[in-house]
Amino acid sequence: MDSSTAGAAALKRLRTRRGLSLADTARALTQIAQKLGMPRLPQVASVQRSIARWESKSTTMPDERYQLLLAYLYATTPGGSRSLGAGSDFAQYLDALREMGESDRRIAELRNTLVRAVTDDGGGLLGLLAPQAGRGLVQALADASFLDAEIVAGLASVVADVNAQVGSLPFVRLQLMLAPALEACRRLMAGGPPPGLRECLRSTWVEAAVLAGRLAFETRDDAASRALYEEATRESGRLRKPWRQASVHLSHALTVLYASSDIANAAALVEAAVRAAGSGESRLIRARAHALQAEVAARLGQARQSRAALGLARYDIERQSPDDPLPGAFSAEYLRGFEGVCHLYVGDPVIAHDQFAASANSLGSPRQEMQRIIVATDQALARIRLGEPHAAADLLHECIAAAASTGGRVAMIRLRRARRELRPWCQEGFVADVDDHLMDVLGW
Repeated sequence: MDSSTAGAAALKRLRTRRGLSLADTARALTQIAQKLGMPRLPQVASVQRSIARWESKSTTMPDERYQLLLAYLYATTPGGSRSLGAGSDFAQYLDALREMGESDRRIAELRNTLVRAVTDDGGGLLGLLAPQAGRGLVQALADASFLDAEIVAGLASVVADVNAQVGSLPFVRLQLMLAPALEACRRLMAGGPPPGLRECLRSTWVEAAVLAGRLAFETRDDAASRALYEEATRESGRLRKPWRQASVHLSHALTVLYASSDIANAAALVEAAVRAAGSGESRLIRARAHALQAEVAARLGQARQSRAALGLARYDIERQSPDDPLPGAFSAEYLRGFEGVCHLYVGDPVIAHDQFAASANSLGSPRQEMQRIIVATDQALARIRLGEPHAAADLLHECIAAAASTGGRVAMIRLRRARRELRPWCQEGFVADVDDHLMDVLGW
């Protein structure tokens, strides 16, 4: 049986296991479409025939509208609650789509849509866990001896789900989603988990604390952010994975770099990250550490040190391993943005502009939107320094509109800096238009 036929069979199993006939499923999809305010579906008999085609050996792929409706159907349990975790009907439905040939990007979009729906409905931690893991977590919180690998994996999946929504959901809502998982990690570790699960659980705890620190920074609670990063640093030090500790230092350094004017503290964290990454097995984290080291050096006016660190970052990117423990942690596209910042401070603004443009164009996924706004705002700053304020203003309008939807703090800081650079032209109409846009959209 080829993979597409196996996917069709899996889709049929999901339906029949719930005791749904083809007509029942067609009626359910019609009701979901009405609830979501989507255009009316064809007659039940027509929808029924479509379902039969998807489940046949010829394997016709459901289109995007029906994929979404089926996602809502299988994300809802027969009891009416939502369940998205590993082993759930929803997770099996996504696996079936993958076998039928759907792209990973589309599958990620469906998952992200349903994660948002869970939060909109007031659901949270248990909705993002597999059904069995959700029941087991309640027991394990009362008695750590009930903890098993499925529960730990489920908690890791929740943290990953929340992280995937950064830039798509308000930061306060993400904090509410993450808080129960972080507290569960703390309580389970305090309860004395089985030795075989301790390191994996601690890794999840570290990831949750780092993300919570980032979210606290975004909501301008710098004291809470600092405490969460200290917690993550302490726990990552107990893991036998230096790259984990380096990753914590890097995330912390970025918040310090933008939360205050004290660059020395950020520089110390970056140096700690470089040392930890040097003895770790992730070349991507090592490249990221060197890239941030280069930016800090450039901000301090240290051109030679900045160029040297960028060279090391490129070296590590070029020699990255397909088995890197943190795939996606850094890339050549992200490095271009750092190269642009370095040229902006201690190099050639023409090169900086071109680096920013290349980086922004390569950052196309929803998860990369905040980084794209940051890079594009820096590109506008380069245009100002090249004596092109009108062109800079045009680009800032795009950045302001995009920043309104993401709300990222670093993007806002970059926008303020770019606006200050426009002061020599403050009497010009094009600058007044930027100010009006900032006021209308961001309330400045």
